[in-house]
Amino acid sequence: MHLVRYLLSILMSMAFCVIAYSQGIPSFYSQNDFLQASPSIFNYGLSGFSNPANLAYLKNGDFRYYQSTDGTDMASRKNWGIFASGPGFGFGAVHQKFGDYKNTDYRISLGFGDDKGAVGFGYGWSNANIDSLESEKIFKSSMIMRPVKYLSIGLTGDFSFESKARQGVAEIGIRPLGTSRLTLFADMAMQKDTKFKDAPWSAGAVVEVVPGINISGRYFDSEAFTAGLSVEFGKGGIASQLHFDDSQEHSYSSYSIRLGDIKPSIFNNYIGKESKYLKMKLKGRLNYQKYAFFDKNSQRFMDILQDIKAASDDPRISAIALNLSGMRVVPEHAWEIREELKNAQAKGKTVIIFIDNVSMTIYHLASVADKIVLDPEGIIYLMGYSLSNTYFKGTLEKLGLAFDEWRFFKYKSAAEALSRDSMSEADREQRQDYVDDLYETARDEICKSRSITSSKFDHLVDEQIIFLPNTAIENGLVDTLARWSDIAKVIKNLTGKKLSAISSGKLLANALPSSEWGPKPVIAVVYGLGICAMDSGIKARWLENVFLKLAKNKSVKAVVFRVDSPGGDGMASDLVAEALKKCAEKKPVIISQGQVAGSGGYWISMYGDEIVAGPNTITGSIGVIGGWIYDKGFGDKLGMTSDLVQRGKHADLGKGVNLPFINMTVPARNLTQDERGIAEKFIKEFYEIFVAKVAAGRNMSVDEVKEIAQGHFYSGLDGKKIGLVDEVGGLFTAMAIAMEKAGLQPDQEVDIREIPKHKGLFYFKSPMPFTGVNLDYDPVFRYIRMISDHNGKPLPMLTPGTYPEVE
Repeated sequence: MHLVRYLLSILMSMAFCVIAYSQGIPSFYSQNDFLQASPSIFNYGLSGFSNPANLAYLKNGDFRYYQSTDGTDMASRKNWGIFASGPGFGFGAVHQKFGDYKNTDYRISLGFGDDKGAVGFGYGWSNANIDSLESEKIFKSSMIMRPVKYLSIGLTGDFSFESKARQGVAEIGIRPLGTSRLTLFADMAMQKDTKFKDAPWSAGAVVEVVPGINISGRYFDSEAFTAGLSVEFGKGGIASQLHFDDSQEHSYSSYSIRLGDIKPSIFNNYIGKESKYLKMKLKGRLNYQKYAFFDKNSQRFMDILQDIKAASDDPRISAIALNLSGMRVVPEHAWEIREELKNAQAKGKTVIIFIDNVSMTIYHLASVADKIVLDPEGIIYLMGYSLSNTYFKGTLEKLGLAFDEWRFFKYKSAAEALSRDSMSEADREQRQDYVDDLYETARDEICKSRSITSSKFDHLVDEQIIFLPNTAIENGLVDTLARWSDIAKVIKNLTGKKLSAISSGKLLANALPSSEWGPKPVIAVVYGLGICAMDSGIKARWLENVFLKLAKNKSVKAVVFRVDSPGGDGMASDLVAEALKKCAEKKPVIISQGQVAGSGGYWISMYGDEIVAGPNTITGSIGVIGGWIYDKGFGDKLGMTSDLVQRGKHADLGKGVNLPFINMTVPARNLTQDERGIAEKFIKEFYEIFVAKVAAGRNMSVDEVKEIAQGHFYSGLDGKKIGLVDEVGGLFTAMAIAMEKAGLQPDQEVDIREIPKHKGLFYFKSPMPFTGVNLDYDPVFRYIRMISDHNGKPLPMLTPGTYPEVE
């Protein structure tokens, strides 16, 4: 006990609030008689009443009622407490009666914080029945510090608004095993004119017999002690505590009931087992990020994957029902969602998917379902896949513009859109290879899921194309017809069970508060999205800083870099690649390639410890392209001219008329033969640098890289065959590899930290007047703008038509 006193005395010296005492502030132990342990150690301290900082750890609403007996009188209501709380907010009232004295203490509280620690504030007032015992209005401040999983420190101070009364409380909790199986605790309350050796204190332990069932014992310096039992049933719980006086005689008991916030419990595995289904509507565009507020037109990719995984691990969930009506998604994202649904099926979950008007990509996703439900007026379009491109050579000529393509590598076709009116044979070859892989992946997986032969599927695509409801059923494409509003009846008919719907937020993995103390190991998921540019797209300057900071952050155990970029500016790509390389020297960095990670998108990937790509990912395209847009009558057509003075033979290069509004300069002339020779040398040297860096990053020889380079892009499947990709998989595959390389267990709790998680707070950008079109989202405009802004510079990039757009 001397060690306990010593530790508590140190904590009390830290408590800034321990100054004085007055009778207006009730003593800590008399006002918190219902507690089974120190308030910051166990059971959220009466929902924040004792230590408001606890409210930071609540995930949902929580209601509790406590009552003490009067000796052995079970029906006594002399002493009771009622507490209601939610995430960050709480209200409580404690009523006490001793003889003629009756008093009710009220408190409202706020709490904020994270796994490392929290702070809280409360305001309290009393309603006593004896005027001579005026109770004071109190301000309460508190904090909880949890630097590691073994230790929790709590400090609380009460300040009177009406006198100099003060009270301070220090708490310490120790978990020798680093888990909630065993928690040792001690606390001390300090008032004016009380020496440390005379300050009241208590110490004890809480033993978790099984999750949700806890036994507690608490000894007080007055030689009284308590013994308690609490049982959690998930969304509710009960508790009982025996109070013994200093003569070790049983003096009274207290009881409690709790409803609301779901808690860890062994009963979660049995109560309501397989009685519910997850109901998900995936309407809208599937994005990596949304705006933080009022963005109802998008779905977050990570959220969908995590919710499906949470449902597959929830014993209450029997089925997962997805509504794909109005969903807009690219093939790679659809495949990754499909894979996660397959994992759910492997864990015994039934998958039911509703569709109405769908084509190949969304039907491919839907085909994984155990049962596919088609709207009675729905249509399925199986038209196959294609990659198309728009060519602007004729448009440029009509505008009086010309484009000189600088192409020195067979497959590097990014500039064809401006220099040709149709595909080159090399570009046609690589596009066809990709489309074949895309089609065959979808066909093979659809046929396996729907028990259809490959030849029959080819016939359906080539000969029938469009399938109305009855035809879809006849050909085995769907199982039944119904509206989404009748999905509960459909599930009952298909599964033979009457299941109740549950939202994703109520899944155990999403709703359960963590039972662990302290910060969890962090896996950072960093997004590199859009064109490779310094201050737009991937935002290379910002991204460089992110990787350099992550390299130094010891709490981050591994990094997953999700790349979805067609390339762009070589300098921007290299800036990110070199920063990622430095980060990889300190901790595992795993690359997860999305729909497209080609050219500059591959450049920023090449230094990862491992590269994971989906079968539908476009990867590779190791090559560089360049070109020159110049005025060939454009200015004359608009009546615009330009003039200049110069010093230097080539100083006029790039100068010409400047277009208002879009701030684009059109050079007045093409390059001379000498100037073009310099540009060619520059591009070829840049290509050699690109190849050498890929060789170093992928542990390949330069010759091996050149064999597969020349600007050739590949599917993720072919990328693995030739060594550009290590593993075929999705974002979760990359995260699992990152955890393994960081030495973490597959089922270990980690903090997934997305960088950035949001696009911003609100969407302020307006579309073009009278058109409703926002050019920031138009891939063709972004491509032309990139070419114009980097006129004459080597560009490792792909054109928009190279990869599938959102369906």
